[in-house]
Amino acid sequence: MNSAARTDIRLTNEAWEALMTAHATLMGTFGGEGMWKEASVREYDVLYTIAKRGEPMRICEIQDSVLLSQPALSRMIDRLATRGLIDRAADEHDGRAVRVSLTAEGARVQREIGRAHAKSVARELGSALSTDELHELERLCRKLVTPAVSASPAPHGA
Repeated sequence: MNSAARTDIRLTNEAWEALMTAHATLMGTFGGEGMWKEASVREYDVLYTIAKRGEPMRICEIQDSVLLSQPALSRMIDRLATRGLIDRAADEHDGRAVRVSLTAEGARVQREIGRAHAKSVARELGSALSTDELHELERLCRKLVTPAVSASPAPHGA
């Protein structure tokens, strides 16, 4: 292995560690705030994911957006339904599947926590980064989760 490859491995891992440390630090700050009385951070994540979609979602679709295993997400869905924050209904197109949606109470809880959380995010990120840096951070993060269609070389003759 040449030194350039080692540098790339080291650099990418240092960048990854910095990203994960920033995430953990910020989540620790947010998790310690008083907005989480009616729903935990992880429960809010599920409520937010459903609210953002704006229509009922299958559990597998929710799982694509949250950091929970399928069994943990299923248990959380059960708890949220028992608390009256979400409804479950059979999928019209696939009788084996279930679609999950927010109840009026779930939408209220999501909005109230969301407003407070948005202010916290703005406070923490806005105090550390300039507007240009926030745009760059968003661009870089979106690049990490967008398939790199143009990254592969074009076939010969294209």
